[in-house]
Amino acid sequence: MLYRLRLVHALLLSCLLLLSPSIGRAKPTARVTLPAGMVQQHSVEGVTEYVMPNGLRILLAPDSSKPMTTVNMTYLVGSRHENYGQTGMAHLLEHLLFRGTPSLRNALAEFSRRGLAANGSTSSDRTNYYASFAANPETLDWYLRWQADAMVNSLIAQEDLDAEMTVVRNEMERGENSPLQVLMQNMQSAAFRWHNYGHSTIGARSDVENVDILQLRAFYQQYYQPDNAVLIVSGQFDTQATLKTIADAFGPIARPTRPLPPEYTIEPVQEGERQIILRRQGGSPLIAALYHAPAAGHPDFIALDLGVSMLADVPSGQLYKSLVGQHLSTNVLGFTAGLNQPGYAFFAAQLDEGMNQKQALQAMQETLDTAGQQGFTEEELGRIRNQWLTDWSQIQADPADLASALSGSVADGDWRLFFLQRDQVEQVKLEDVRRVTRAYLVADNRTSGMYIPTEQPVRAPQDGSSQLDTLLKDYKGKEADQAIDTFDPTPARINELTQRSSLALPNGDVKLALLPKPTRGDQVQAKLLIQFGDVESLKGQRSVSGAVADLLEHGTTTMSRQQIQDQYTKLQANVGIGGGAGIVVASLSTTRNNLPALVELVLHVIREANFPEDELTKYQTRVSTSIKNSMSEPSALASRALARHDNPWPQDDIRYTPSFEEDINEVAALTREQLLDFHNEYYGAGTIAFSAVGAFDPDAVKTALTNGLEGWKQAPAYQRVPDPYHPVPAETFHINAPDKANAFYLSTARVEVQDTDPDYAALYMANRLLGGTETSRLWERIRVREGLSYDVRSSLDVSSYEPSGEWDIYAIHAPGNTEKLRAAISEELQRALQDGFTEEEVREGVQALLNFRKLARTRDSVLASTWINYMQLGRDFTWSADIDKALSALTADKVNAALRKWLDPASFSTAIAADQSKQ
Repeated sequence: MLYRLRLVHALLLSCLLLLSPSIGRAKPTARVTLPAGMVQQHSVEGVTEYVMPNGLRILLAPDSSKPMTTVNMTYLVGSRHENYGQTGMAHLLEHLLFRGTPSLRNALAEFSRRGLAANGSTSSDRTNYYASFAANPETLDWYLRWQADAMVNSLIAQEDLDAEMTVVRNEMERGENSPLQVLMQNMQSAAFRWHNYGHSTIGARSDVENVDILQLRAFYQQYYQPDNAVLIVSGQFDTQATLKTIADAFGPIARPTRPLPPEYTIEPVQEGERQIILRRQGGSPLIAALYHAPAAGHPDFIALDLGVSMLADVPSGQLYKSLVGQHLSTNVLGFTAGLNQPGYAFFAAQLDEGMNQKQALQAMQETLDTAGQQGFTEEELGRIRNQWLTDWSQIQADPADLASALSGSVADGDWRLFFLQRDQVEQVKLEDVRRVTRAYLVADNRTSGMYIPTEQPVRAPQDGSSQLDTLLKDYKGKEADQAIDTFDPTPARINELTQRSSLALPNGDVKLALLPKPTRGDQVQAKLLIQFGDVESLKGQRSVSGAVADLLEHGTTTMSRQQIQDQYTKLQANVGIGGGAGIVVASLSTTRNNLPALVELVLHVIREANFPEDELTKYQTRVSTSIKNSMSEPSALASRALARHDNPWPQDDIRYTPSFEEDINEVAALTREQLLDFHNEYYGAGTIAFSAVGAFDPDAVKTALTNGLEGWKQAPAYQRVPDPYHPVPAETFHINAPDKANAFYLSTARVEVQDTDPDYAALYMANRLLGGTETSRLWERIRVREGLSYDVRSSLDVSSYEPSGEWDIYAIHAPGNTEKLRAAISEELQRALQDGFTEEEVREGVQALLNFRKLARTRDSVLASTWINYMQLGRDFTWSADIDKALSALTADKVNAALRKWLDPASFSTAIAADQSKQ
């Protein structure tokens, strides 16, 4: 389970995000008859609160548009509630609840068997347990009853604590691998001298390792009670039946007689700047500034939150301009932590080697010191306001995201804060933003990396406590959205509703897969694929092709990078463009009326990109810094070593894997002329595919594509770059990663198989049973029984185009456990080959996988991506149905035969990246 950190890793990581689909609110139903003793409380925009006699609060957010359900049980206990010597206790309990009750000893395994996407998380203010699954009354009934069982019957046994301890330490060490994360935690500790917000959620190592099981049980019995919990159910479900199940499951739990401990610690106003200097090996220089900020329920919070976002926005923000724009740093970030009690705002920047750290920190401080006195225009506020509201709308449109957001608002003081903050964002004035930034972003309220004397100190406001009683008085919210009919996600229905055709244009046809259907908020997901060139014509173009794709959105012949981003915001859109090696893919998310304009805009961006010199320079610095960071990260070191070992291509081949040093040198050598030449030669019409799923007008989309592609030259003929099977000699690599608390194990082998092979479904299932889930052999042995790794998995990637695939096994672990880990993996592989999987394992695995596949087909973004793939392969969702049939027909004999045919442990190459002094 991942403990929630208030840290945005945009500075260090580039993440691929799976967009959640849009949904619609459930149809109005007849007034429900409440179970005895249950009382209805507030109702805002389709979310209704009920309270049981034992104090349990219930939030129901019914939504029938897609057959999926999310349940989130939120306990109002987090690291804020821990006493001296008990840090990390809330997070430990999060782990131990999954260890089981007398009636169910391994909850995670049962979730996997039933096809639930389930987990838990801990923050400063709350702990929650959540699951999403394909809508099913029996599954909902079972999961609600598990929650009731776990609330009062969890064992919290010493043997479970001992087994889980290595896993928790492994998770702790993983966090310690990030210099930014450790720097931020040290700054929190310096800023909060008395309040528990200065403590890490995962806790002090000494507290965690020496925790008293009796104290842990007492902590559980005190806080895991119905009067300290909020149960949230969103998505498709029957309200009457769900309330009856909840009453039946939780009703027998008595209201506790114990009072909850009072909280009276208030962090005093900071009276002078504090500083932290952190020294450790590896990584890039960082600078940061942390300020005390009001609670999420304070009237000033939203204004400050928008001000912080305006300052750190890329590329329009003042902080970005004063640091990245002046080549003092490679990136910036900033956010405000919305907490139940007065929290903090945090800014950080990453530097490349050779940049002046003191100069950069001084520029950051000067920018923040003057934020409220100068700058901040209506245009900037409008931009951030629109971005904030677009994100809010997309969260509200997804049942899982909505449940998570309501859980966060519950932790912040009241679930209605989710809607109230939207209203505050809509109504906030520019002067409000200026006023609160002047009040809070002052030097005496700052914790940073250096001390700056101030002749006349300026104090921050004293009272930032929540004032929700005043803010929520007579609050009703807005009218709930209109009901949307349920979408049937069966392969046959998807095929039936999808309009598949070719848009005939003079410069080449465009393959189309258009699935129009109603969605909540008229949301739509779309994909655009442009392909060009072949393996011979793309020789020597690896770095250039990647840079061109990465910099498409950084400026065109008529638009700056900021203007492009502003247009995205105006169109309520999220856009991601990437590619390389003859492929460009654009992911689009917006609303019905905006999709045609967004399509034309994205085509303009791709077609008219002009790669400004200063943007190329920033790109080179950013990529170089990222590569240098990877050179000390265990996972990157292991992955690069094996990728280069499996590397039969010459250096000028598009498929070649460069060394870190080669990567850095190639990026540094890029010129604007190279990018322009590549774009002019290769980008064009000819081989294009487009898919869209959601609320849109197909004819309007076709017109937009026609307009956007009109007159564009044809690209060089496209031919897919092949990745044929080739044998790779097995070898083991031991890679030193000095001063890293965590180690990474990666093992990989090539397999000569294609997804059209008769063994494919059986092989797919064999990998899932071996290491693909929380019920797999590797997980049960290494994660559950021996606690050697926080995360251990196997994955099988099989080509749809040729008999070529790759089998991987990975695990993060403590360096001292490497040999135990290797032995356990080897033994489990041999056991699977010798003993095979049982009929029960196969039967449960098939059912869970079919449930997961059904859930995936409810997500509009998944459907759009799948159609893009299918159009390249000449397939439709009949293929998905056929895979379901093949899975349903599997037996243990078939799965074991496929495993023994294709899995050869002796063929695996292994890389272990660790601090060798600790092994």
